[in-house]
Amino acid sequence: MVHLVDDLQAQAAQAVERMQQAAIAARHTHARAELMRHMLATARKVKDRPRAEAVETVVSEWLGAWHLERTQWPHLAREMEALTEVFYDYVHDMSDANDARLRRSCDILDTAFARAETTISDQMAWRSQCAHGWWELVSPTPVDLPGRKQRSAVPTYVAGAAFWNTGCADFCT
Repeated sequence: MVHLVDDLQAQAAQAVERMQQAAIAARHTHARAELMRHMLATARKVKDRPRAEAVETVVSEWLGAWHLERTQWPHLAREMEALTEVFYDYVHDMSDANDARLRRSCDILDTAFARAETTISDQMAWRSQCAHGWWELVSPTPVDLPGRKQRSAVPTYVAGAAFWNTGCADFCT
């Protein structure tokens, strides 16, 4: 028979493991969702501009928010532009067909990031000025991240609060 303390310790270890897996999955999904929300909002801001100009504006804002120069990511440029083009089309026609195109374009971008041995969610969490502070608590930004920048606008954990309440900068909401 398993005694109480051993039983509780085993249950606790299993619960902590489930919590860790859930936090990692939540960070991944939330960071991707936040990037896509920003992409949609920015595409809406420029929807009345000519397509090429609008796409350039959105990509430039995206890279700027991630503290990157266009020349730093030539291996992802086409896929980032393609996703932005589809967002531009989507704000002009929010149809199921364009939603399907967004999903495919996002999958293609995911594949490109995987080839670069990273993910959209990691880059959003580690680079964006609009990162949510709790993401850092789940998966800290690597100290050797190429081009790492100090992001003073990203809120940090405040003692006494639940870690998931550490959100994003006010200008990102």
